[in-house]
Amino acid sequence: MNPVIDLGFISIHWYSIFIFIAIMVGGQLVIKESKRFGFSEDFIVNLLFLAVVFGIIGARAYFVLFNLDYYLANPIEILEFWKGGLAIHGGIIAALIFILIYLKKKKVNSLLILDFLVVGLIIGQAIGRWGNFFNGEAHGPETSLEFLESLYLPSFIIDGMYINGTYYIPTFFFESLWCLLGFIVLFFFRRWKKNKVGMVTSLYLIWYSIGRFCIEGLRTDSLMLFDLKIAQIVSLVMIIIGIVLFIICFKKSKMYNEEAK
Repeated sequence: MNPVIDLGFISIHWYSIFIFIAIMVGGQLVIKESKRFGFSEDFIVNLLFLAVVFGIIGARAYFVLFNLDYYLANPIEILEFWKGGLAIHGGIIAALIFILIYLKKKKVNSLLILDFLVVGLIIGQAIGRWGNFFNGEAHGPETSLEFLESLYLPSFIIDGMYINGTYYIPTFFFESLWCLLGFIVLFFFRRWKKNKVGMVTSLYLIWYSIGRFCIEGLRTDSLMLFDLKIAQIVSLVMIIIGIVLFIICFKKSKMYNEEAK
């Protein structure tokens, strides 16, 4: 699978294309949802733009930090994020810190905005994982052609998982499907009449993290801390935070119709 589109005068990485599409699709959903609660498009666009900038910086810094020896030896490559190497957990942490500070200064309910953002985020994650496919990364261990065919995968995915003479399990595809299903769940849960502010955010933390924890166990290119996979540690923390937040919101948060008054 060629990770680059060569147009002669310029080369474009598929990874960058899918990240761009993910941002555009997710962003449009956030804007549409937020308008229902009277937020201006300018306010949301400014928030999204800055959150994306901080998110990309955080995602890259997180990845570089856990591959520090390599990047100290090749410092110029730190800036080449369009070739891959964006850790979603780092992006979420950095963007979340910015969003909380920004919304506190604007005196806006952070959980209300986060409920819009996570719906856009998870569909963006579903799309963005396809950039990993073209880069030949975020895959599982070696496997056989027969096993991949037994999963009834599309032939182009099977072909793309044939890397340097070996077939690999397409964990990127499993995570993309998990995020797509999560988007459907969050989208309709968001419209549930008994839903309360913050519960969508908590459900995102739980849903995505359960899937990521399980899928990460299969990946062969995980970021490591000693013998532990960082993504699994962070996923467990996010699950706990999500459960606690869900309970708190269920007991204390307002209904959406009350928040809109």
